[in-house]
Amino acid sequence: MHNAHSKIAVLFGLGLLAGSVQAALNAVAPQTNHGFPTWYQDTHGRVLELCLSTAERTPGAGPMCPLLAEPGFDPSQPIVLGGAAQNFPGEAFWFTGDAFIQGSGINLTYVSALEAAFSAEQPVPGDQISFARIRIRVDVTSAGTYVITHPYGVEVFNVVTPGTRAINLTRDIGIGAPGQFAGALQGDVGPFLRSLNGPYVVGDETFLGDPNVLEPVTGSPFGTNYVRIQGPNGLDLTTSDFAVSGKLSSVLLPTPMIVERSTYARSSVTETDPETGLPLSVEVAQQDVFVEAPPAPATVSFVDTSGGSVAMSEADTTGSWYGQSSASPTPLGSISVTADNSLATPPNSPHSASSRLIDQVTISTATFSVASGVLTIAASSSDETAAPTLTARATSSGVNLGELAGETHAKSSTLRLTSIPPAQVTVTSANGGSDTEAVVILP
Repeated sequence: MHNAHSKIAVLFGLGLLAGSVQAALNAVAPQTNHGFPTWYQDTHGRVLELCLSTAERTPGAGPMCPLLAEPGFDPSQPIVLGGAAQNFPGEAFWFTGDAFIQGSGINLTYVSALEAAFSAEQPVPGDQISFARIRIRVDVTSAGTYVITHPYGVEVFNVVTPGTRAINLTRDIGIGAPGQFAGALQGDVGPFLRSLNGPYVVGDETFLGDPNVLEPVTGSPFGTNYVRIQGPNGLDLTTSDFAVSGKLSSVLLPTPMIVERSTYARSSVTETDPETGLPLSVEVAQQDVFVEAPPAPATVSFVDTSGGSVAMSEADTTGSWYGQSSASPTPLGSISVTADNSLATPPNSPHSASSRLIDQVTISTATFSVASGVLTIAASSSDETAAPTLTARATSSGVNLGELAGETHAKSSTLRLTSIPPAQVTVTSANGGSDTEAVVILP
């Protein structure tokens, strides 16, 4: 059962030195069923409904959803929450991905899950909560430092006292007030792992995997589709087999997409006119677009401000896409980006969004001299042709520090202050870009 108060790592008999994870859920349904969201969608576009099916892929092997009999719940009976006929589990799941390692004195259990539960741990209407869980429990025989790599991050533990559950981490993220389900989007779980042998179709239901078997998976945002433990005395054990559950929803949603950046740069270079032999000024320009979207077989493209279409490239199945156009930009113009993952997730439709094309601002100097009381700021725009106006302000208070001076794309200002200096300054371009830097204090 879950612990409603376990919102962060719970560590017993060890010191947690580091951990790195990345949230990768995209959306949660506004509609509910049994008081829980009808679906969650990950950043690859896969949509899972709460797994309450008793369907079996292999008769007698167990259901495709991890439903366990418990007092007050009989999986063989209709699932009902509330009323005299109530029959509902204390916990259920949109997704689970579990793995196990045994050997060399190690007994490791790994759990990743998107879980439905109840704040007081008993099925009561109006008490529904959800959360994303990472749990790692390991029996070890030696003290020392252990590094555990898993699909959603890397954890480092310093074990002082070996023994049963010497490593005991439970990280539940997203537990809020009953009925508040968006918190799980900020958890460590996602995109959903899925069996390399799946999906599995049982009747009219489709599942990411079969929790009754251990099999290879894909879906890790880091490409680490395994659990690996490294530790003292050369310990190095790995498993790539997981027990995965998750029921695919038929709901139609757009392909997930986030436009992270759409910027431009331009300058002039002097070339020799091949016809006249005279110097000729030529514009060199680029429009750069960065997008987070599902990896291949998804496709992502954008239309630049000149109307040209650019196919974007993706980096190592991480879902990070990049594309560049050499067309002359229209500052503050609109580009259109389209992501389409309908081949991998047929219920998804293509998703198009517009983004404003802005310049890049770089602050090269932000200093304050205590002796003179002078604040010095220097910054530049990536638009060397138009050399747009650059304006500075104190980041926290928003106090206007005035325009930077200069005829080129690189400008600066000095300002004598009668009060304390700002901790940070922000420089904003008339063509949309901005940069923020901490102020360096000089004697």
